[in-house]
Amino acid sequence: MFTGLIEHLGTVTSVERDTGGCTLTIADSVPILTDCHIGDSIAVNGACLTVTEFDKEAQGGWFKVWLANETLDRTDLGERKVGDKVNLERAMGAHVRFGGHFVQAHVDTTATIINRVSDGDSLRLLFHLPEPTPERPSLLPYIVPKGYIAIDGTSLTITQVDDKQRTFGVMLIKHTQEKITLSKKPVGARVNIEVDMVGKFVEKSVSAALSGGGSEGMRALIERIVEDVLTKKGIA
Repeated sequence: MFTGLIEHLGTVTSVERDTGGCTLTIADSVPILTDCHIGDSIAVNGACLTVTEFDKEAQGGWFKVWLANETLDRTDLGERKVGDKVNLERAMGAHVRFGGHFVQAHVDTTATIINRVSDGDSLRLLFHLPEPTPERPSLLPYIVPKGYIAIDGTSLTITQVDDKQRTFGVMLIKHTQEKITLSKKPVGARVNIEVDMVGKFVEKSVSAALSGGGSEGMRALIERIVEDVLTKKGIA
């Protein structure tokens, strides 16, 4: 589990591809390697990856992660090149303060930046989501104004949503712009998207209850809510 609060920016120094996926070497990473072990999870641009090798004694520190084809297909990590900066966050510990939102670092899909507009010291970004497919249903039901979303692993607040245009926007304050890669990405670039998992759980629970597959308590609660709404509307 992660918080979406980026700890450090690393630098891709090697990309080794094979038929099963690819290995990334990420340097300039010593601040997040102080308590690192082989097999630890590190979110790289919002994707939870397993450390396969590391050296915190080398200048700047570096670690390696392996990406399966599924990860390459669902994220933008296959587009990373030597020299690219990436957002890094270690898995959260039980003792840390929780400042972002619950982020699994399981990327749902990618979106495309379609507009960048300065707003004083802030930066407003607009994104377009791909058309849904049977394998990847629409994420729009989980994207609501003032709700949470993780973009390249960064916990951000949604400022606008247009369901018809399949777009949504966020705003980055000056401090955030300096700490993450998103503010440097141009129009046309892809970003990794993970919607708030709380919305997914709520939808599944409600759907199960309405179809008769949920608990009696949940079904009764939903029925009471519907009855209250109908009563207020003067229908019931």
